[in-house]
Amino acid sequence: MPRMTNADAIHLALREELQRDPNVILMGEGVATKRGDLVRDFGGERVRNTPLAEAIIAGTAVGAAASGLRPVIDLLFAPFMAYAMDALVNSAGKLRYLSGGQFEFPLVTLSMTGSGWCVGAQHNHNLEAMFVHAPGLKVAMPSVPSDFKGLLKSAIRDNNPVLFFTDLGLLFQEGDVPENPEYLVPLGKAAVRKTGSDLTLVSYAKTVGVCLEAAEQLQAQGISAEVLDLRSLKPLDEETLLASVCKTGRLLIVQEASGLCGVAAELAAIAADKAFDALRAPVARLTGPDAPAASSWALEQAALPQPEAVVRRALELMERPGGMARADLSEPVPG
Repeated sequence: MPRMTNADAIHLALREELQRDPNVILMGEGVATKRGDLVRDFGGERVRNTPLAEAIIAGTAVGAAASGLRPVIDLLFAPFMAYAMDALVNSAGKLRYLSGGQFEFPLVTLSMTGSGWCVGAQHNHNLEAMFVHAPGLKVAMPSVPSDFKGLLKSAIRDNNPVLFFTDLGLLFQEGDVPENPEYLVPLGKAAVRKTGSDLTLVSYAKTVGVCLEAAEQLQAQGISAEVLDLRSLKPLDEETLLASVCKTGRLLIVQEASGLCGVAAELAAIAADKAFDALRAPVARLTGPDAPAASSWALEQAALPQPEAVVRRALELMERPGGMARADLSEPVPG
């Protein structure tokens, strides 16, 4: 099984799907420039650059999807998706329902998000929860190269619009990737990255690695932490989440995005609603602040959940078996 970066896994998935299905097209900001081998092998009609006009790119893709094509569009940075909200939310996400199922919208939108490159607030903003909240859209945010390949291929084959976020800090991390061109990772299925019995740590994208590092530190203190990687934010794998919470009795959710109305809040509500009797301590969240991202490396990193902060919050949960929560366990704690 070859090793490659997450960026290379994305490229491989695009190549395999362009090869498999002639209806797959790739367009966006710089895609033909960055992926010259795909232009060479599949032609400029299927792999093409676009103007820096996100609303037009997304609107064109919606029309292409309704016409029988399977467009993949690259909008570069997640904040730029704000320009494409009308096409993605009001058209792609709703028109299948409004047409009574007469139209399908197999559309994948690629974008980079999160910290790690010091690109500043206009390029670094975790918007995933906004799209999770929009009916008709699916949202994927993987953490390892095999999932970048398998989830992207599943997204391209799905008959619904999928937002596929790449965490900037993960772009060049390496891992094993299956060579099989039919290797797929289903949307809506979480992965247990580490088994444990005392505490469940749940995350996605870059902060999965933060949780794994924290779990190792906790193991050294005699605490067995289970680590769940959501991979897909919508559909959400409630079954795996609840099974883990019922086993450990404690839940700590970690995300880089702001905690206000975020994915972590939804997971906490699910656990409280459907696994309340199994909880041995209050559900806790560790999130980023409700503030624009800094372009300074030091300030950027200070705002992110770090392994040491995860360990501290986990120890708080372990020390409070069955007790009521203190005033606010969801308040972001800088690393």
